[in-house]
Amino acid sequence: MTAQCEVTAKAASGAPMGFFERYLTLWVFLCIAAGILAGKFAPGIFQAIGRMEFAQVNLPVGLLIWVMIIPMLVKVDFGALHEVKRHVKGIGVTLFVNWLVKPFSMAALAWVFIRHLFSGMLPEGELDSYIAGLILLAAAPCTAMVFVWSRLSNGDPLFTLSQVALNDTIMVFAFAPIVGLLLGVSSISVPWATLFTSVILYIVIPVILAQLWRRKLLASGSFDAVMEKIGPWSISALLATLVLLFALQGEAILKEPMVIVLLAVPILIQVLFNSALAYFLNRAVGEKHEIACPSALIGASNFFELAVAAAISLFGFASGAALATVVGVLIEVPVMLFVVKMVNRSKNWYERKENA
Repeated sequence: MTAQCEVTAKAASGAPMGFFERYLTLWVFLCIAAGILAGKFAPGIFQAIGRMEFAQVNLPVGLLIWVMIIPMLVKVDFGALHEVKRHVKGIGVTLFVNWLVKPFSMAALAWVFIRHLFSGMLPEGELDSYIAGLILLAAAPCTAMVFVWSRLSNGDPLFTLSQVALNDTIMVFAFAPIVGLLLGVSSISVPWATLFTSVILYIVIPVILAQLWRRKLLASGSFDAVMEKIGPWSISALLATLVLLFALQGEAILKEPMVIVLLAVPILIQVLFNSALAYFLNRAVGEKHEIACPSALIGASNFFELAVAAAISLFGFASGAALATVVGVLIEVPVMLFVVKMVNRSKNWYERKENA
């Protein structure tokens, strides 16, 4: 293992869940309240912010998204890609679930629940937008929080790092085609130019900037110190984005408060289904528990920061798509902690297969 891999694997395995991450659901609820109140009492300010666009990209949100994403990507060591050969079966399960099951299962669940079962309880004009948001949420695997989930389940930190690096590499090329395909299948108009612009702005450029910054930090020996200092940036920027979003969405949410609950249903099913599938497949192919856990957890969690950014770029602040991605943020921590608890409690059952 290279020295850089050692540094990043150590950081990934040793970093505790921070104050913001631990109470993310609470902060999201507070941002919902703050945003709704701010939008009600100062609507002109937020409408002006919403109009600050260039080439269909909202400039304040674009800046916030970079602040969200770049610190996460600095942690990713693409030099760890050669480590995937150590656990080919586990990586195979990860790729299968993340790219061949997860986006398509979410599209199917969205079609069943939003288009049919819940259609009479949701605003009719937003059904397509809600489906688009759910597809965006499931189209990119988790990048940062999966390190936390892996540590809490005693997952192999180097395997976690290598699967994140591989998924991020694939995401650069696969995110736009998968989203475009699934939106098209769902009969949703695909703004291809905006979609590709989002990929460049929110994946390609941040990856390049983050890796240049990473090299500089490693060369100066300040990697760990800087990572600790910028840790809160991502969540803080996410919460600021949510305040903006709910300031513009507040009136619609107050009229239809059950929308959030209904959107949460397919997300919950998707998380539980994909985590269980990856966990059982790793057991079936003979991988160890410390490999199965991070493989299952990355299959269950989402790169919700990218989903929020793409939804706002493609459909706007006040869209149902943006709201759907925020629901994913809202339930991420409690649901993932439940999945972590399940894989930890089932360790003895899992290892009976290993020892058989």
